[in-house]
Amino acid sequence: MKLATLCYVQSNGKTLMLHRIKKRNDMHAGKWSGLGGKLESGESPEDCVIREVLEESGLLIANPELRGVLTFPRFSKGEDWYAFVFVAACFTGELIDSSEGVLAWVDDDQLLDLELWEGDRTFIPWLRRRGFFSAKFEYDDGRLLGYEVFHYPTGQQPVHEIISVSDNLHR
Repeated sequence: MKLATLCYVQSNGKTLMLHRIKKRNDMHAGKWSGLGGKLESGESPEDCVIREVLEESGLLIANPELRGVLTFPRFSKGEDWYAFVFVAACFTGELIDSSEGVLAWVDDDQLLDLELWEGDRTFIPWLRRRGFFSAKFEYDDGRLLGYEVFHYPTGQQPVHEIISVSDNLHR
């Protein structure tokens, strides 16, 4: 099991995205993503997301807001991945030349036009909603099979959805 963080740094209608084109053998090669990485021993998710955003971008975020948890069963090499998903709007610093890929501020209305994992295309809009989400995305050889999500709107009852990609193709 791998524990990780994912952060979408937001400013003036734009989100900082990372185009993963620099590292060899990167399972995310060619994809755009938020910033983040694996938790280190003794770190909280908040410690990790602050460290990872600083390492990957040069920006020091303050008050990251936890918006959701993602589960990816058997995502890479048969291992389950769990990702704590944050947004951050408060930061200082200047962008660096990241060793992870190319950083770019992308207009929020163009995020879904990027080369993303199929699941990212689904959960990125959830970041604009109030409340919390917990979702499980099932992939097979890089292809999304389906997902299950619980939305926890602030002050309301949870909403549960199960979506099978193959079911949607036959409707």
